[in-house]
Amino acid sequence: MEKLIRPVSGYVALLLSIVLILAGIACFIANSGGEFPWLVGLGVFLLVLDIFLAKGLMIVNPNQARVCMFFGRYVGTVKENGLMWVNPLYTTASISLRSQNLNGQTLKVNDKMGNPVEIAAVIVWQVSDTYKSSFEVVNFNQYVTIQSEAAIRHLATICPYDNLEDADAEITLREGGDKANELLETELNERLAPAGIIVKEARISHLAYAQEIAGAMLQRQQATAIVAARSKIVEGAVGMVEMALQQLSKRQIVELDDERKAAMVSNLMVVLCGERGAQPVLNTGSLYQ
Repeated sequence: MEKLIRPVSGYVALLLSIVLILAGIACFIANSGGEFPWLVGLGVFLLVLDIFLAKGLMIVNPNQARVCMFFGRYVGTVKENGLMWVNPLYTTASISLRSQNLNGQTLKVNDKMGNPVEIAAVIVWQVSDTYKSSFEVVNFNQYVTIQSEAAIRHLATICPYDNLEDADAEITLREGGDKANELLETELNERLAPAGIIVKEARISHLAYAQEIAGAMLQRQQATAIVAARSKIVEGAVGMVEMALQQLSKRQIVELDDERKAAMVSNLMVVLCGERGAQPVLNTGSLYQ
């Protein structure tokens, strides 16, 4: 589990390091004539001490952290920004805490109905637990990439592309919108939690039928749209014919027997449902000629 530590300010250690360097140089200068040999040893000691002290200096940039280890044992994580000083025997590793984008590659996978589709997603993620990111997985960047692909594939297998084959589907890839994105984001957070990663946003960036069935599915969608449009036209035409017969009977403009009503209905349906404009035949005689 992540443990935060507060190191000593590095400015004091830096000042002390400069003083040790100057003191070591002064020892060598003072013994330039060889009168005080012990000053050489003192100067070497001061320089070695300065190197040891300077090794503990580290710079922590904004939205970055340093994981500290002491001979293989996790000591803690430094998240405070600035020049810091820690035990020179610590081994440190830098981890970025900034939000990162993963633009996933386009994957070919079968949807819930077995249709091959192409799908890709854009994921915004961030390191939340430096201990898990450093020690629970080997390479957390690679872990994010692989688990993201697995989550996208799983989403495609549990949701149909659209409602053409599964009319009862509550969530589809094409029309699911925010719901499909929420499913993807939830699964990604579950998969990446062991690595100390949180997913801030996940959205499907590319969705299409695979090339081998794209043409057939396009024709199917067009046919479905045509049938739906025709149904609306027929429904409207029937209502208009019914209204016309009711108005003629109500106003007693003309009395029509069943045969003439059937002929009128047929003609009106042809006019209202036809793709082209009607070309009427004018009858200059009586109604029954």
